[in-house]
Amino acid sequence: MPTPPARMPGRPTILVLGGGYVGLYTALQLQKRLRRGEAHVVVVDPRSYMTYQPFLPEAAAGSLEPRHVVVPLRRMLRHCEVITGRATEIRHRERCARIAPVEGEPYDLPYDHVVVALGSIARTLPIPGLAQVGIGFKQVEEAIALRNHVIGQLDIAESTDGPARRRAALTFVGVGAGYAGVEALAELEDMSRDACRYYDSIEPRELRWVLVEATDRVLPEVGEDMGRYTVHELRARGIDVRLQTRLVSCVDGHVVLSDGTEFDAETLIWTAGVKASPVLEDSDLPLDERGRLRCRADLRVSDDHGVVDGAWGAGDNAAVPDLTKPPGATCGPSAQHAVRQARRLGNNLVAVLRGDEPTDYRHAYAGSVASLGLHKGVAQVYGIKLRGWPAWFMHRTYHLSRVPTVNRKFRVTVDWTLALFFRREVISLGAMHDPYAEFRRAAGPG
Repeated sequence: MPTPPARMPGRPTILVLGGGYVGLYTALQLQKRLRRGEAHVVVVDPRSYMTYQPFLPEAAAGSLEPRHVVVPLRRMLRHCEVITGRATEIRHRERCARIAPVEGEPYDLPYDHVVVALGSIARTLPIPGLAQVGIGFKQVEEAIALRNHVIGQLDIAESTDGPARRRAALTFVGVGAGYAGVEALAELEDMSRDACRYYDSIEPRELRWVLVEATDRVLPEVGEDMGRYTVHELRARGIDVRLQTRLVSCVDGHVVLSDGTEFDAETLIWTAGVKASPVLEDSDLPLDERGRLRCRADLRVSDDHGVVDGAWGAGDNAAVPDLTKPPGATCGPSAQHAVRQARRLGNNLVAVLRGDEPTDYRHAYAGSVASLGLHKGVAQVYGIKLRGWPAWFMHRTYHLSRVPTVNRKFRVTVDWTLALFFRREVISLGAMHDPYAEFRRAAGPG
């Protein structure tokens, strides 16, 4: 059974809950700024690595090695204590968090300061069948599984004699047309079309990709005209884009849409929004109407009476005022804000420890870039609008500059360079979801 970290005598304990953008970059900043022995930093996350989510679509499509889109926490945070576990409860009045390790009994972990960087989870709806057939797209494990699943469906379609089963295998549905939804669907459609060359009986025109979006536009972050361009490009590739349409049911893979359309599909990718981590509901910290931490611009948590001493928040799970916009506006859930907020939070926490005043976070949103598959993209950066290859190149250049560590930058660059000379792999490692099945059959009763 793991032993909870003990408080260091004379040193405050800073507990960072979450190892994503905010958690990693806050801990890095603390590691950089704190003097030796000034504080004890503990980072808790269910995974031992941080996932660089903008690269998940390329990892799913085989353009990037999945291991190259994750960053090992222990390797990066050599002067922090990293616990692989899950925070299940925050009792800030007691300065204590409940931690469930990967093995063993949960325990209480005391702290002096807590950085709540739990991020967000997929926002789902009570749609019949969704929990059974839906596939999420927030973690690298999901990207790998989705890639294996899509290629596996091509294998099934190639091998089956049943026309109905074949149509269902070659039908792929994405729900949600934000960044994650459009990029994932565009990259996977590109990959599946390329993979058809290796299947004798499957023509690219037989693939049916459907994008379902409840609102009247896609990629709202890149502007209305770039959104219209994206819809035009996707439809030109044969992708069925359904705007102002909702998923009503998907029981046993039978998809029913709000416009009355019904069909069978073996693949349903759910990317219809996110919501703040539900762990916040089991805390005594102040939340807004959307379940996010109420924060000041200096990233300290606040309630109706003022600052909540020792509590900090940033990223998707925090409502941080956007000082570059009218009063009441909050920063959007983007990596661009999360990384910058994390660095400011780290600096502010060190300032408070040393008796100085924290500084407000202020960043005018630079714009957005999105990939629509190999050599295709859209971008709107500082008012400049790009489409096609230039936008795709900007997407790669920007995110390469943002991915943590020189090691990862080099590995990603090598992957892209090799892709110029060799075709991407189109192999399904479906057995990895149950890697011991073959051995169990061999070891079972004869």
